[in-house]
Amino acid sequence: MTDSATAKGEQTRELILSTALRLFREQGYGKTTMRVIAAEAGVSVGNAYYYYSSKEHLMQAYYDHLQTQHREATTDILAVEKTFTKRLGGVLHSWLEVSEPYHEFAGTFFKNAAEPKSPLSPFSEESRPAREASVEVFRRVVEGSDLKLAPDLKAELPELLWLMQMGIVLFWVHDDSDDLRRTKALIDRSVPLVDKLLRLTRIPGVRGVTNDIVGLIRSIKP
Repeated sequence: MTDSATAKGEQTRELILSTALRLFREQGYGKTTMRVIAAEAGVSVGNAYYYYSSKEHLMQAYYDHLQTQHREATTDILAVEKTFTKRLGGVLHSWLEVSEPYHEFAGTFFKNAAEPKSPLSPFSEESRPAREASVEVFRRVVEGSDLKLAPDLKAELPELLWLMQMGIVLFWVHDDSDDLRRTKALIDRSVPLVDKLLRLTRIPGVRGVTNDIVGLIRSIKP
């Protein structure tokens, strides 16, 4: 395939994805069909299915797109800040910023993603690339910070912080406050609390409990 053909293919792929995301925002995820997406994008239905085999495939592309935006948005924060609270708070707030355009259709989409067997679930095998990329961002948060932790806890913490973000996402989906005021307050109040709890794990009397928690986490992981 020539370079021009490859470039045209990528443009078509991006056009279909951007059109789908716009329609999801305007019409809702459930009401938007692949046929409607193809018509709005000005491509044939067959061409749309060539690039994306289903709406679920489109949403996986959205996951990847959102994660790429989030990673780029955190670059400056993680390059400059060393304090754990500022690194974690900055990363969580930056997720709100890149996700803001999709807040209106998030509720409809979440109904599908909440199904345990759905490929759209953030815990599904299909979502693994985006999930692992997000965990890697939190790994950078931990490893570049001033936080001193036991090795076992440090190894598990990035995934725990990702789970924290999933809880914030659930709150965000239902947040109808002006300028997402409540979600921002949740981040601002919870990050210092997490920092305090993690620093307590360095106290000798707490280390045994920390080891038990790490053991519990590892025992229930797939």
